[in-house]
Amino acid sequence: MKRVSFAEFGGPDVLQLMDAEEPHAGPGQIRVAVRAAGVNPVDWRIREGQKLGAHPTELPSGVGLDASGVVDEVGDGVVGVEVGEHVFGEGASTYAEFAVLSAWARMPAGLTFEEAAGYPSVVETALRIIREVGVRPGQTLLVSGASGGVGSAVLQIARVRGIAVIGTAGAANQDYLRSLGAVATTYGEGWVERVRELGHVDAALDLAGSGVIRELVGLTGDPQKVVSIADLGAPELGVRFSGVAGSVPDALAEAADLISRGKLHIPVEKSYALADAAAAHVDSQAGHTRGRRVVVV
Repeated sequence: MKRVSFAEFGGPDVLQLMDAEEPHAGPGQIRVAVRAAGVNPVDWRIREGQKLGAHPTELPSGVGLDASGVVDEVGDGVVGVEVGEHVFGEGASTYAEFAVLSAWARMPAGLTFEEAAGYPSVVETALRIIREVGVRPGQTLLVSGASGGVGSAVLQIARVRGIAVIGTAGAANQDYLRSLGAVATTYGEGWVERVRELGHVDAALDLAGSGVIRELVGLTGDPQKVVSIADLGAPELGVRFSGVAGSVPDALAEAADLISRGKLHIPVEKSYALADAAAAHVDSQAGHTRGRRVVVV
């Protein structure tokens, strides 16, 4: 089979599309014929060799955590899913023709494989950081870097839970944030003052890692009311860095429910072929994403 992998840490150019042995489902796992794989910032952070405790890496390594596809192997002890079913979930080395998943859910009706691949990690992350930051119904959450996959999920989940959201993004994504129920404003010079003019902020999330932790603490008044998923230096300022996943099966079940009820939709901004995985990483690192990027197999 074909698989994207890297033999050394580095830039996008270390990614290679190569022949590899097919993986097989172990106990509690399934294997899928991959149709699409989600492109997440954690993918290129791992490729660069960043020290992410939740994702130890042995070289050579495959790439990717999220996938959608057709079940073609069911491991020992697995019940409730059969060969031939369409699922989306989380596993390892998903930029490949076949991948093993350790958590999955059936794809909601009407969802394409490309769309489904963009949900697993981002919804788990969104649910986790909303919980960790402690924001409650009736309060206001500030989301810095709100137009990407996690931001898109946070805005919609917050709206379902009765939480008001202020989102920052580039000028081109202001209408997109408003369409998801957020009060939108641009980042850049003067952004703190623009946020203050919009009202009191009870909690804040840093999704972009653009060096705004001090300002978010100032806006909330308390480093305990700020969580970052993108700035590894956040703990130096007393802010929690969230990088360890909670229950992925629970998150997938909630994602499937929200999607089925029309409460959650994350658009796919761009799709890439397996051979173009490096370009997908370049674009992901550049930011300014509206929704999700996926690799199509």
